[in-house]
Order: sequence, then structure tokens, then C-alpha cells
Amino acid sequence: MTTAQPSPTASSPPTIGVVGLGNMGQPMSARLADAGFRLVVHDLDAARVRAVVERTGAQAASSLAQLGTACDVVITLLPDGAIVRKVLVGERGDGRGECVAAGLRAGAVAIDMSSSSPVGTRTLEPLLAARGIRMLDAPVSGGVRRAGDGTLAIMVGGDADLLATMAPVFAPLGKTIRAGGIGAGHAIKALNNYVSAAGLLAACEAVRAGARFGLEPSTIVDVLNASTGVNNSTQNKLKPFVLSGTYADGFGLALMAKDLRTALEVAEVSGTPTALAATVVQVWNDAEQRLGARADPAINHTAIDRYLDLLGDAGD
Repeated sequence: MTTAQPSPTASSPPTIGVVGLGNMGQPMSARLADAGFRLVVHDLDAARVRAVVERTGAQAASSLAQLGTACDVVITLLPDGAIVRKVLVGERGDGRGECVAAGLRAGAVAIDMSSSSPVGTRTLEPLLAARGIRMLDAPVSGGVRRAGDGTLAIMVGGDADLLATMAPVFAPLGKTIRAGGIGAGHAIKALNNYVSAAGLLAACEAVRAGARFGLEPSTIVDVLNASTGVNNSTQNKLKPFVLSGTYADGFGLALMAKDLRTALEVAEVSGTPTALAATVVQVWNDAEQRLGARADPAINHTAIDRYLDLLGDAGD
């Protein structure tokens, strides 16, 4: 049973619930608080909750249902769509028990900003709609730095009028691009990360090949950036994270591998033939396993370069 709440007005901005306070959730919560929104937050990690409460003055929710009761809009920033579904509508999908929908009023809005499966999103939205809860999927691109300065690219799927209504919520976080109907944001995010991951892997291989040939790695990167090989990884990842050996980019390798599997799922369910995607997914899956990334979220995606070490010399 939902709980009735007064709708927000122009003079009373919506109260926003944020579920998931990881690398992206913390700076995004800070941006929303600085923009004047009242926040209610929840995370399984109590230390993360304390950090956000201290930084933003947010209220810590004692449960997911309590968060729902207190909020007009709920943003999820979680590892995958299966977790999002459980958090929003519960184990059985009926909106009962310990879940956000148990407290949300009819007319509230759920915004999934996680990198979820678009197929799962299309099955989740009707479950929320049956309880009068509207939904947008709005994954982001740009990483921790752009989350902190409010310049994320936000890819939104869902009703255009609802997106317009939620524009003040998105404004402190970055620029929105409506990708299409529900699930479209999650689909394009996965496909974007596929292109990004393929480019990063190719760039790391090129630098290693050039170095073995006797070229200076930093010179290789400079040439790539001045030539047709330029991409986001050559510009923003190779020198600070790969050549430095820090691999401290802030986006987990396991999360990237998951997004690539989602991109392949999009290709498969749409009947799209691919020449490269399955191979890229296989490489990243193997890297995830060999580097132990699934068990260690601190292993970031630029560590795909370390995976190349594990392959040994050519011909091994």
C-alpha cells in the first residue's frame, strides 16, 4: 500500500532519495544538495551514509520503505539492474516488504541512473506503473571527475514530458540527452561503453607494440591524439592512468565487463550481426576473471592494460 504525500510545488522542490552512495553516488548527491534539494539517502555501507550525511546534511533512511515514504523522486545508483529491481519493487516484484515502492506514493518518480540491462528495465517499468509510480532510465557517462563538477552526459529513456518535469533534478548533474522510450538510456549507455572499451583495449595494445618496437610510449600517445587514432582513452586515460601505472580512474573493471555483456545482449535481442562485440566481451570477461576484478571493486577498468601482461609474449 502506498503512502499519500503532498506533491512538490514550484516553491517546494521535490525531496530526492538516493539509493547507492558509491564512487558516483557520493559526488552526485553533493551536487543535488548544493542545488538546494532535500536528500534522503540509503546504502548498505554505513560509512558511506555517514560521509554523505556529513557533507550534505541529508537524512539517513532507516529502511528502503522509509526512504520511499519520505521522497517524491528516488534515484538509484546501483551495480546492476537485478539489484535495482529488488530495491525498487522487492523480491517478488509486487512492491511489498523491504523495498522503495512499499513507501512511495502514487505519482512519485523513480529514476534509475545505474548501468542496468535495458531488457530488465522494460520489465521493471510496468511493475512500477501498476502502483502509479513513473520511471525514467538515465545512466550517465563521464566518470567521477565529471560527477563532481556537474558535467555528466545523462542518457535518458522514457516519456518526454516526464523528462521535462524532471529537468531541474538533472540540471545540477549534467546535460540530458533523450535517447527514446523506456530502456533506451540503458541501451545507449551499454553501447557507448562497448565503443569506449574497444578503443581503450586497442590503444593499450598499440602502445605496448610501439614500445617493443622502440618507440617512446608518451610519444605514441601524442601521435594518436594528433591523428585519426584519437579517442577518449588516448586523450584522458593513457597518460594519467596507464602510462603512470596507477590505473586509478575510478570506474571498476567488473562494471565495464558487465556493461559490455549488456551491449552484446542489446545486439542479440535486436538481431544485429556483429563482427567484433563478442570478441571484445570475451577479452574483458577473461580480464575480469584473471585480475580478480569481480571480488575486488578497487580494480579499475584501465587495468585492462595489466591483463595484457598476463597474456605473455606473443606466441605463448
